[in-house]
Amino acid sequence: MKILELKADSPAVNAKLLDDMYRMRARIFRQRLGWQVTVERGLEKDEFDDHNPTYLLVVDPEGEVCAAVRLLPAVGPTMLQVAFPQLLAQPPLRVHSAMVESSRFCVDTDRLAKRASGPASEVTYHLLAGILEWCLLNGYEELVTATDLRMERILRRVGWPMERLGDPAEIDTTIAVAGLLNIDAETFRRLVPANYQSSLLPTTNQSRGASRIRL
Repeated sequence: MKILELKADSPAVNAKLLDDMYRMRARIFRQRLGWQVTVERGLEKDEFDDHNPTYLLVVDPEGEVCAAVRLLPAVGPTMLQVAFPQLLAQPPLRVHSAMVESSRFCVDTDRLAKRASGPASEVTYHLLAGILEWCLLNGYEELVTATDLRMERILRRVGWPMERLGDPAEIDTTIAVAGLLNIDAETFRRLVPANYQSSLLPTTNQSRGASRIRL
């Protein structure tokens, strides 16, 4: 498995991988979880996909997308502040240029169960390590997210505990909670799988963070 980075507005973007990610999101969030999300032509997208996010994908040896996450700078429009402010005990969130938001974190467990692509837990570790690596490379120090209680437990178990920003609340079919996570090289080294492969590079305007991953 390998971590890839996609930007939808890049001239070199792999359109097939991008559509595969949107289709996976539709299967997971609409079909499996029953969320009230917009799906058109089998693709799940929302307004935050229009703000030039970074997508990180876990791609298996056959080139199939088996996990993904969306990353947006917290200083711009984010899902937590616009769509889920009820999860914040004291809105608005205090954001800064070294804070990023993650959303649409998903692992295609149904597909993994049908193919020998590796266990879902291994894919989850790859995606978490990919988030940490990308943040370290691009100078981010904190990550905010709206997630569910199951993911909060997973993060605590793997040694990347989340600081709650408010009380849990029911959203669609999920008990959701907002949280803050620190970004540091020690956590990356602790989480990264032995067979981790990545093609991530620092962005040109934030390359100051590239050395932090080697600490």
